[in-house]
Amino acid sequence: MKKAMIAVALAAVTALALSACGSGGSDTSSTAKADGGPLNIGEFADVTSWDPSLADIGFDGPYLSAVYDPLIAVDGDGKPVPALATSWKVSDDFKTVTLTLRSGVKFSDGEKLDAAAAVKSLEYLQKGARSGEAYASVAGFKAVDDKTVEIDLKQRDDMLLYFMGIGRSYVMAPKAIDAGTLAKDPVGSGPYTLDKTSVAGAEYHFTKVKDHWDSKNFPFSPLAIYPIQDATARDNAMLSGQINVNYADDTALKQAKENGWNVAAKVSGWVGLQFTDRAGAKFKPLGDVKVRQALNYAFDGAGILKAVGNGAGKASDQVFPSGLPGNVESLNSTYKTSIAKAKSLLADAGYPNGFELHMPMSQVFQVWQPVVDQTFKQLGITVTWDDMQYMDYQKNAPTYPMFVAFISMDSNPVASVQRQINLPQWYNPTPDVDAYPDVKAAVEKVLTAKPSDQVGEIEALNKLVTDKAWFDVWYQANNSYTSTSNIQVTPVVGMMFPTLRQIQAK
Repeated sequence: MKKAMIAVALAAVTALALSACGSGGSDTSSTAKADGGPLNIGEFADVTSWDPSLADIGFDGPYLSAVYDPLIAVDGDGKPVPALATSWKVSDDFKTVTLTLRSGVKFSDGEKLDAAAAVKSLEYLQKGARSGEAYASVAGFKAVDDKTVEIDLKQRDDMLLYFMGIGRSYVMAPKAIDAGTLAKDPVGSGPYTLDKTSVAGAEYHFTKVKDHWDSKNFPFSPLAIYPIQDATARDNAMLSGQINVNYADDTALKQAKENGWNVAAKVSGWVGLQFTDRAGAKFKPLGDVKVRQALNYAFDGAGILKAVGNGAGKASDQVFPSGLPGNVESLNSTYKTSIAKAKSLLADAGYPNGFELHMPMSQVFQVWQPVVDQTFKQLGITVTWDDMQYMDYQKNAPTYPMFVAFISMDSNPVASVQRQINLPQWYNPTPDVDAYPDVKAAVEKVLTAKPSDQVGEIEALNKLVTDKAWFDVWYQANNSYTSTSNIQVTPVVGMMFPTLRQIQAK
């Protein structure tokens, strides 16, 4: 997904950010209590779209969760929890999911939530340019009765509830869907409504809905969200009291320590070399596991994390998020840095003097370029950098045998298997699983395992692909947030900015 690259542009290289927030913010130095208080969020990006079918999971969490309710939400570990759906049941053959809906919910235009309204939203989301990914395995939706929705699957899909929970099950008012006006005029049943005093691109103000069914999880009033791309401007807004929640860079983390603010952090994506030709079809060296292993041994992930990542993350050799199911802590010592070992492996593979290749480069990734140059030089590898603009990098990088990458991760371990290993993605257009029968078999075991056995099979797959140097992971980078002492943020892997459910009065 493109959100991973954009995350780097916004978070890792803040010098590229161009705009600051508009005026009109209220002072947030007063205490926010469980029964009210201001919440002014400093976001690093403007809302992608108020239409949930076009919105971005990573960036739009605070915006959309203000005005829409989801059928399913997630907790801090990315596990699905009830929202508009009070419960759900998965059939024994894993091909039917039955949702039971909450009663007494109304949209802001007065329409009532029932199964027919939920089905209309789900069908709309399935057709969505962005949201459709969540429902690729769905054969159809059915309103069984006013409170019951049935989702019929073409095949087992262990990612469905997770995708629904991280932003792909927002329910929209039926009349608003028919009108085609959601992109500019959101109509949902959420805890807030978008106020007319909002200024698009600068500041968004929200009015709290009286007697919302889940008001205890949305205690703040008033609410405002300020899209502030420039990190310095965002940090200054936090210091001045204009905002009380900030997507944090290194400066913001230092400010938090000096001011006694809360800091919340969790890994969000992995940094390293993404291989796109593990079969060696276009670039023979990468088809040899010894070459891929050599590159893993050569790069000092812990050193790169300290020098470039300011220590905000965890040195790692794997793509499964630290602290979550599927991650195997012992695998992080698989490739202890050794240039000697790397050279020996290259020699064994038939490349004692290295090799030559082209790699893409854009301004966003130049912070890591010197590390690659230095390491490759020690190995005798000659790289020619093809400079390009950031958007061209997104499009062209996967056409190279490998490229410097920041790839977002998921809380759900099956989603990690599918997105990082098994299924084509923009950053991994040819997964090459078919070229490795043992990897293919291990993936199949994951996808067919009983739920109670699945994590064990995922860990076995993780070990296999780490040993095969499926990637060259240097470290897993944090998403960090600062908030005033009375507000607590809970980061969620898979969301660049969490929803309002993850921002609570402390």
